[in-house]
Amino acid sequence: MQSFRQSFKEQMPLYVFVAVLFLVGVLFGALMVNALSLEQQQDLSGYLDHFFLTIHEAAEGPSSAAFGSIAALHLKWVGLIWILGLSIIGLPGILVLDFLKGVLIGFTVGYLVGQYSWKGLLFAFVSIAPQNLLVIPVLMMSSVAAITFSLYIIKNRLLAQRNGSLTKPFTSYLGFTLIMVLLMLGVSSFETWITPVMMQWVVPMLLSTSG
Repeated sequence: MQSFRQSFKEQMPLYVFVAVLFLVGVLFGALMVNALSLEQQQDLSGYLDHFFLTIHEAAEGPSSAAFGSIAALHLKWVGLIWILGLSIIGLPGILVLDFLKGVLIGFTVGYLVGQYSWKGLLFAFVSIAPQNLLVIPVLMMSSVAAITFSLYIIKNRLLAQRNGSLTKPFTSYLGFTLIMVLLMLGVSSFETWITPVMMQWVVPMLLSTSG
């Protein structure tokens, strides 16, 4: 526990940097909503109306196939960050992914609020917020771990300090990523079986708005 606290304290600047980058992405994504053309807004509105109708008329509950699809999406983010952390040239890619995640969330929430006002905010609260309360921290921790490992490679391989072994840092990096994978599987379970139920509570209000 002491070593974890010490490690977290040392990595705090990285956590702050990644968090700020993510928040900038959220802001950028929200601003992108205003840049949509009328045709793009109509296309998105039509897609969302169909999506809401599908949820409202869904007779069957979520399946294991849905869980697999959701889990695969989340694990791709963690896996890609992990792979990028194994190489020096992947370092900028990690930062791009964090920014992109913020953009996606900012755009989605911004559009829902812009299109459906407080009802859109309520839908975002039940469909986006719950799982992302864990997804975002997991991705941030994964990113910091990947950046830390990448910086370790730079220090011990490129700066002529070859006295350090990569075995222990790599094992720690891999073990930490596996923990993040387990957390993402838990999030995927919640998103598969709980989130749709909450969404069905709100969707009728959205359909009445669009109708």
